[in-house]
Amino acid sequence: MNSAYVGKLMELAEKDHDVVHLLADSGTGYDEMFRKNFPDQIYNFGIAEENMVAAAAGMATVGKKPFVFTAGAFLAYRSLEFIRDDVCFQNLNVKIVGMGSGLSWSSLGPTHHTTEDLAMLRVIPNLMILSPATPKQVAECVQVAYEHEGPVYIRIGMNHEREFFDDRYALDIAKNDVIRDGQDVLVYSTGSILDEVDKACELLVQDGIIPKLVNVTCIKPFNKDELLNDIESFGSIISVEEHNINGGLGSILCETAVYNGRNVKVIPVGVEDKFAEGYGTQLIVRKNNKLDAESIYRRIKEAIHDE
Repeated sequence: MNSAYVGKLMELAEKDHDVVHLLADSGTGYDEMFRKNFPDQIYNFGIAEENMVAAAAGMATVGKKPFVFTAGAFLAYRSLEFIRDDVCFQNLNVKIVGMGSGLSWSSLGPTHHTTEDLAMLRVIPNLMILSPATPKQVAECVQVAYEHEGPVYIRIGMNHEREFFDDRYALDIAKNDVIRDGQDVLVYSTGSILDEVDKACELLVQDGIIPKLVNVTCIKPFNKDELLNDIESFGSIISVEEHNINGGLGSILCETAVYNGRNVKVIPVGVEDKFAEGYGTQLIVRKNNKLDAESIYRRIKEAIHDE
């Protein structure tokens, strides 16, 4: 996903010299490629994420289009006040890109996990939030952020996520992507865990259970109309996310249903109101926290059995 992000940003930077790439000692080989091609449009602030966000706000006031890029945990948590007060309160044209969504930084533990960012950031006014599941969606989210006048937060994975979309795909933030169409169980997912969820759905199909799998890319503003329409056909919803079950997609589904007078059961699958356990590859940490395909499959089967 990092390569998709930087590749798209380079495309924009070539056409628009006001596009600037801001780093906090988080650069990769892709960022060095950006520096080689656009040396006057990249700034490294070192390990000073708050200063980077504040500087981005200043740049935006003079017409620049800053894309702030570093580990999601350091943006969503460490820089929260600066995102709220310097960027969103002023409604400035700053794009905040948190790499390593969910459990991506699996070998570095909970200090680097980004499993509460949606809960913290979605309550801030003026902030659009995008949660792509694949590299193609990352590029599309960067394009949407560029065209949007105002603050945007994009959370991206970093572990060679599987691609679900072809080159004809264009992101429409007013719609969700239906990955699988079915009638037996409704599953909503967001972010790079989509691959695990899709594999879980394939296991359900082998059991004769045909799921409808919906991928949510635009967390805020949330597309409530499609959800309310889906509720008419299903008695319950499974939400799957690499995020705390409190405050993320599952909470959004509950809020949307209740605020609109719908009676539906929401079963959240995510990090169970704790810090994620274990170290190692992302798959190992997912298994430790019951977010691998097999665990998601079993959780959905339990939910169906309980109805």
